[in-house]
Amino acid sequence: MLTLTPDERRALRAQAHPLKPVVMIAQNGLTAAVLKEIELALKSHELIKVRVFDADREQRDAWLAETCETLGAAPVQRIGNILVLYRPNPELHVPAEPVKPVRKSAAKTSAAKPGKPVPTRSAPAKPVANRRGVARNSTKPLKPRARPTR
Repeated sequence: MLTLTPDERRALRAQAHPLKPVVMIAQNGLTAAVLKEIELALKSHELIKVRVFDADREQRDAWLAETCETLGAAPVQRIGNILVLYRPNPELHVPAEPVKPVRKSAAKTSAAKPGKPVPTRSAPAKPVANRRGVARNSTKPLKPRARPTR
């Protein structure tokens, strides 16, 4: 079973707060099929919630301990009928390869075909009038509206 420090556990509880349960343990209890689903969910998500139906507190604690021992996960928290499990997956944390910068001159020459001009930036859009007849994208501030007099 994986152990967590209190700071790690606190951070994982915060991350698990908005999650929805992805696996449910119902009347048949913790079966091999349920363990397989928990294994798949941990492999793809690392941090999951499991909902338990129809079990008392001791049974839920026993299932949490058994699941963590069997799958090598860490128990993050148990609140009521919800169990939160964590197991890091090193495949999800592979650093990306650095991207080589593209030279601008090389990009323009490679994109241009012989005999065709290189595409350039289009002209700025013409001002469009709003309901009051003032251009939306003009730099002039809108005139304040006159207040009706009584």
